[in-house]
Amino acid sequence: MNSLMTRSRLFPALNNLVEDVWAKDFFDWSDKNFTALGTTLPSANIVDKPKELSIELAAPGLVKDDFKIEFNNNILTVSCEKQEEKEEKEGTYSRKEFSYQSFYRSFQMPENIDEKKIDANYSNGILHVVVGKKKVESPKTVKSIPVK
Repeated sequence: MNSLMTRSRLFPALNNLVEDVWAKDFFDWSDKNFTALGTTLPSANIVDKPKELSIELAAPGLVKDDFKIEFNNNILTVSCEKQEEKEEKEGTYSRKEFSYQSFYRSFQMPENIDEKKIDANYSNGILHVVVGKKKVESPKTVKSIPVK
């Protein structure tokens, strides 16, 4: 396959710069870590098991009360918002620091999800969400009736 970009033998660093800028799709924000843009989106592992769907989100440094999990119209939404302030005073010296962290992830769930069987726990920097499945009757076979 031929490349649409021409390469300069005199300025190889320019080639790398052009590839870094034009080879990336800035509008594809589907499932990536955006630390270069100043925010983070936790990575997710999704395992589809016969009786449940397991979702793990890597979110270290948080506590369980930081998370908000909602299920609406077959969409599972996990969000987090955390704000911290630290103030230090000693004599005439004063220092105040604050930080803000947030993310929002949505997952389209299949039709066989049992919304009454959704559990979540947070341990060792990983948020575990287990979504139970309900049995869905298999579609009945179509019976063809011949005309006599």
